[in-house]
Amino acid sequence: MGYSVGQVAGFAGVTVRTLHHYDDIGLLAPGERSHAGHRRYSDADLDRLQQILFYRELGFPLEEVAALLDDPEADPRAHLRRRHELLTARIEKLQKMAAAVEHAMEARNMGINLTPEEKFEVFGDFDPDQYEDEARDRWGGTDAYRQSRQRTASYTKDDWKRLTEEFDALHRRMADLLAAGTPAGSEEAMDTAEEHRRFITRAYYDCAHETHTCLGEMYVTDPRFTRTYEEIRPGLAGYLRDAIVANAARHTS
Repeated sequence: MGYSVGQVAGFAGVTVRTLHHYDDIGLLAPGERSHAGHRRYSDADLDRLQQILFYRELGFPLEEVAALLDDPEADPRAHLRRRHELLTARIEKLQKMAAAVEHAMEARNMGINLTPEEKFEVFGDFDPDQYEDEARDRWGGTDAYRQSRQRTASYTKDDWKRLTEEFDALHRRMADLLAAGTPAGSEEAMDTAEEHRRFITRAYYDCAHETHTCLGEMYVTDPRFTRTYEEIRPGLAGYLRDAIVANAARHTS
């Protein structure tokens, strides 16, 4: 007899009211009814609901979703290709936003001397100024904070874009080492971690190995940093932390 409206609502994480609305507008009419006239959803109905929710997640209005799903020229493979293309585009945008968050937090967002238009060009939809209060509260009394403010105050849009690209390249190299199964304590991983530390020292503030180790720990304890690295490659936050720790031990032993 298929699935009840309550069961489907539970499966899909939507409300019963939403399913009733989809039925009322003809977007998702259940293929069966019980003897008492209650809605019963088939496996095919669930497949259609999954597609509806996918397009809704991407912001498509219901009218456009209906047009896409009811297109007589479309076939299941065409829908899959379209969904893959849309997901790929969404992932690329989220990765760029995540990278912008990383750069902004790592740099403490201090004294970014850019116009609103230039900030948008460098950071995209992400507004780095939103972390300024947090940075001031956490590190305002430190030499690193003062150093970073002094150095970044004169940075231009091109400076920020160059630093962003350089930091991205470092993270990609570390992710490639992780993907290749290279141990975090290997010479390659430790050398890349050392480049990471020197980049921070050159671009923002003097980052000693002890400070760098604290940063590495923050990458796995602060969900925002962890999420940023995990979106580059799963496991990267912990891998980078371990490489930083190994590199610090190598230089202080």
